[in-house]
Amino acid sequence: MENYVNNSNEFSEVARRISELREVCGYTQEELARELGIDIEVYKGYEADGSDIPISVIYEIANKFNIDFAEILTGVAAKLDTHHIVRAGKGKDVDRYPGYRYQDLAFRYAKKIMQPLLVTLDPSDEPLKLVSHTGQEFNMVLEGSIEVVFENETYVLNAGDTIYFNPLIRHGQRCYGDKTAKFLTVISE
Repeated sequence: MENYVNNSNEFSEVARRISELREVCGYTQEELARELGIDIEVYKGYEADGSDIPISVIYEIANKFNIDFAEILTGVAAKLDTHHIVRAGKGKDVDRYPGYRYQDLAFRYAKKIMQPLLVTLDPSDEPLKLVSHTGQEFNMVLEGSIEVVFENETYVLNAGDTIYFNPLIRHGQRCYGDKTAKFLTVISE
C-alpha cells in the first residue's frame, strides 16, 4: 500500500509539470488532447492526478514540446557546463512563440515558472562589464543584434537566435551595430 501512495504522489507531480508545460506553451487541454488523439475527458483525468497516464503519452508530450523526457518525470532540468546556441527556427513550433521551444520561454524555479525579462540595449551603452552568478541563463534576441561576451569568447546573435549558458562563466551582453537591440533573458535558480 505504501508503494502505491508514493507512486501516486510522484505521478501527481508529473501531472502538474505537464499542466504547467501545456499552459506556458499556449495550449488548452482540449487543443493538446486533440493533437495527441486522446479523448478530452481521458486527458483531463491525466492532468487531474497523473496516476493513469501512460508513459507513451508522457513521451509524446515531451517530444511535442521538445523537452527532455526525464525532466517531465523528475522535474530536474539538465544543467549546462558551458553554453549552447540555437539559431532561429531550430526549435519546434508552439502556438504563441513560433520557432521556439518550451525551454526558450521559461525556466522552472522551485514550483513557479520564471517569466522572461525584456532587456533593451542601446548602441551607446558602454562600457561592458563581465559578471557571474549562479543558475542557468538564456537570452533570446527579438530585435537587432547583441554581442554576448564570455571571458575568452564572443558571439554575435541576431533576431531569432538564442543562447543558453552557465552564468558562473563571467559574461556580459551589449548592443552590436548601430540599432537598438531587444532580447528576453531568464535566469534560473
